[in-house]
Amino acid sequence: MANGQWYPPEWPERIRALADGSLTPVAPKRAATVMLLRDTEAGTAVHMLRRRASMAFAGGAYAYPGGGVDPRDEHPVRWAGPTRAWWARRLGVDEAAAQAIVCAAVRETYEEAGVLLAGPTDDSVVGDTTGEDWEADRAALVARDLSFAEFLDRRGLALRSDLLGAWTRWITPEFEPRRYDTWFFVAALPQGQRTRNASTEADRTVWIRPVDAAASYDKGELLMMPPTIATLRQLTGYGSAAEALAAAPGRDLTAVLAQARLDDGEIVLSWPGHDEFTKHIPTGGAPA
Repeated sequence: MANGQWYPPEWPERIRALADGSLTPVAPKRAATVMLLRDTEAGTAVHMLRRRASMAFAGGAYAYPGGGVDPRDEHPVRWAGPTRAWWARRLGVDEAAAQAIVCAAVRETYEEAGVLLAGPTDDSVVGDTTGEDWEADRAALVARDLSFAEFLDRRGLALRSDLLGAWTRWITPEFEPRRYDTWFFVAALPQGQRTRNASTEADRTVWIRPVDAAASYDKGELLMMPPTIATLRQLTGYGSAAEALAAAPGRDLTAVLAQARLDDGEIVLSWPGHDEFTKHIPTGGAPA
């Protein structure tokens, strides 16, 4: 392996099936993921988790906290920050979907990292969320016994949408059996809170400088999917979490979707705008 690019062995067969019409793409599910940032003496670090090797999707790969939208993420919540209409314009969806995507980003970050971007007032954030009562609520959210709207209402909290910055959007390739339309966000770790490995899907979590994570990927030491390493490279240009958040509103959210074509007896797999991920796959062979 020249680098740590995640590459499932079944891709060539599925790409060929898509090309000959025998594979019908599944509809992607909306999802959200959050790049939590914090400033350290060595520079800005990002929170990453390693998916368990047993996971059906991207097992062993490093990623950020995140997951699929729950239909109940559209339920009314106390909302702080830019309006739903603003978020709808920013994300390119209707207002109900915009709320659901933002709610999913905040909810999944709490479920998987124990960090909650919400507060009792529109300009405050909760502090330590590691107590037993918090953990009971977090577990109920994970089990879907409790909706995020019910959780916020029970605790008298407002969702702080202003603490998120929409960064990029990637859609899982059409030949994948599990597909996600994922919005990536940036957020700074709130003061008084700390991350922990709260996810049953991860066996390790780290705080790491984006430049160091990218270097480990280049050496083949860390396995990642294309959007993960792409966003890490984008983050290396910012000296603080505040700088990254300030840059987010100007980011292009045009969806990145992999393209596969047959060219002179080989499959060429590419991600528009990200040439480093291009793969040339000989018919019946391994990627180059």
